[in-house]
Amino acid sequence: MTTEADSFPRRHARTQRFTLGAPRSFTVAPDGSRVAFLRSSSGTDRAGSLWVLDLAEGGERVAADPRALLGDVAEDLPPEERARRERSREGGAGIVGYATDAAVELACFALSGRLFTAELRAGTARELRVRGPVVDPRPAPDGRHIAYVARGALRVVGAEGEGDRALAEPEADGVSYGLAEFVAAEEMARTRGFWWAPESDRLLVARVDDTPVRRWWISDPAHPERDPHHVAYPAAGTANAEVRLFVLGLDGTRTEVVWDRDRYPYLARVHWSAAGAPLLLVQSRDQRGQLYLAVDPASGTTRMVHADEDPIWLELFPGVPCWSPSGQLVRIADEGGARVLAVGDRPLTGAQLHIRAVLDVSDDDVLVSASAGEEAADPETGEVHVYRVNELGVERVSQEPGVHSAVRAGGVTVLVSAALDRPGTRAEVLRDGKRAAVVPSYAEDPGMSLRVRLTQGGARRIPCAVLMPTDYPGDTPLPVLMDPYGGPHGQRVVAAHNAHLTSQWFADQGFAVVVADGRGTPGRSPAWEKAVKDDVAGVVLQDQVDALQALAADFPLDLSRVAVRGWSFGGYLAALAVLRRPDVFHAAVVGAPVTDLRLYDTHYQERYLGHPGEQPEVYRRNSVIDDAGLVDAAEPHRPMMIIHGLADDNVVVAHSLRLSSALLAAGRPHEVLPLSGVTHMTPQETVAENLLRLQLDFLKRSLSLT
Repeated sequence: MTTEADSFPRRHARTQRFTLGAPRSFTVAPDGSRVAFLRSSSGTDRAGSLWVLDLAEGGERVAADPRALLGDVAEDLPPEERARRERSREGGAGIVGYATDAAVELACFALSGRLFTAELRAGTARELRVRGPVVDPRPAPDGRHIAYVARGALRVVGAEGEGDRALAEPEADGVSYGLAEFVAAEEMARTRGFWWAPESDRLLVARVDDTPVRRWWISDPAHPERDPHHVAYPAAGTANAEVRLFVLGLDGTRTEVVWDRDRYPYLARVHWSAAGAPLLLVQSRDQRGQLYLAVDPASGTTRMVHADEDPIWLELFPGVPCWSPSGQLVRIADEGGARVLAVGDRPLTGAQLHIRAVLDVSDDDVLVSASAGEEAADPETGEVHVYRVNELGVERVSQEPGVHSAVRAGGVTVLVSAALDRPGTRAEVLRDGKRAAVVPSYAEDPGMSLRVRLTQGGARRIPCAVLMPTDYPGDTPLPVLMDPYGGPHGQRVVAAHNAHLTSQWFADQGFAVVVADGRGTPGRSPAWEKAVKDDVAGVVLQDQVDALQALAADFPLDLSRVAVRGWSFGGYLAALAVLRRPDVFHAAVVGAPVTDLRLYDTHYQERYLGHPGEQPEVYRRNSVIDDAGLVDAAEPHRPMMIIHGLADDNVVVAHSLRLSSALLAAGRPHEVLPLSGVTHMTPQETVAENLLRLQLDFLKRSLSLT
């Protein structure tokens, strides 16, 4: 397919959705003197470098440049690192992550499985020759040692490169130390598998045994000469990895941490700070019960600090649990119909705020990100703000309408903000609430104006974004493209410019584009998120229909020509739309869909639908391939384009193949676009570019717009 070098699809792909060149991954020194962060050299450069902003001198410098460190050697990632990046949806190259000591003097990172350190004051970097390939290196708080994982072993080396040794080595195939298992990294947002003691003399280390987990084989049909590779994939209703936790001393001591792993098998969170004993959050398999446990590192025994139960499920949140400096438990809880911040036994917020994450805890306050709660006077559709919370009340730190987050230490806050009326993100460095610096972004300007309105639709006030062509005179109804994600952990209606770029591009091709965040999506209330329990398909689809029909009263929507496109959960939703409601939806682009829900992982699927062995009818009712709409001859057969990466190890291609087989058996015409060598992320530039063009062509053909 021919391409235009300056077209939006090409630039969108080349810049990785206009994220390259933007500063990210900020760390503030505890004395407030400097800020470390990652940034590539331009909006088309994938290779991130480690930078330092010196607040005293007011200038930036490069602390580590991957090109200078690796020379002309091409990047070669070990399998464990490729898996980590896939789980975290990391599409960059070069330095994509780093860790520092407590003083933010020493940083370390891995490049091509090799270990490097950087002196952040001096701005110098060097390689430490250790046994590799190196994964997830982390300095001790005192900066004297570095722990890392290599070939399933947890190893430690001196900060000068001396004394490299293993503290724990795998006893058998399928066992590893110091890495997060699949469901922890994919679904719990726990990407780490080891944690340093604040005294730097020992570590908490996860031991993962995935031998009980069913093996799946991922092949590359475009290269039949290559062996397929296997992945340990815990599909719903099958065995999970066995996760244990050990205290490993630098002196060679080894103590197992003991809790009721049969009842609470999921190790969801680990926190270890000078404010208290090591703190664990462990969950039951049905995710309706969880314990906050304090660990005695000497004996490995645990005591319960707090317990939570919920009849539906318990959500996990960033930044918690943790100890406050005074030793109180900090957590986020669903209480009284609201998502609140609790310190000790006392909730500090109410239904005015919907707490989303804890960003920092100090002697004076807790820094959180939150959206407007159900009882807020102004719903602030799509906005997320940063607040300071203490026993005296709540103070908003971010003032501009938009989406904000922050990192804080030593009286310095890095406030990262996005807004509807400007592209990209802005990183402001605040000292005592006043601007001290702005970290420049090298990200490219998309060069696209948004014609978007954030609103609410229907009786349930469903958050919606409606995008019209920038040159639309407003005189005729437009064909509609629903562009949702629509499911858990995937908010699309946000007050941020770049989040709507692809939708605006489709709008500029002649569509009215509607993005609706129905029940199940985050940011509204616990009840809103949990309304999908046991009926994901019915609830999310109904909200798309309700939003569409309600918006038609206020916008020029041609309801006789309605298409829907989506990826992952959005692909599942798109397939549901044309199969179950062909009276509303007339064509669908179905990207990487979850179609047979028994093929998706335990922690995610069982949270919403229970165990398939106990609730088979719930799975049948929610699975696309079991849908009566597939074989109902009375229903119109709507065009469907199914797209899937053959290398996807998260939503495996079997989902789309089973859907295609079911459609074929039912005599329903459809198109299948297999993507050779492509994972769930579709990071390849030409693939990402041409996918947009092919979808547009299909939509125009299907709605008779060409």
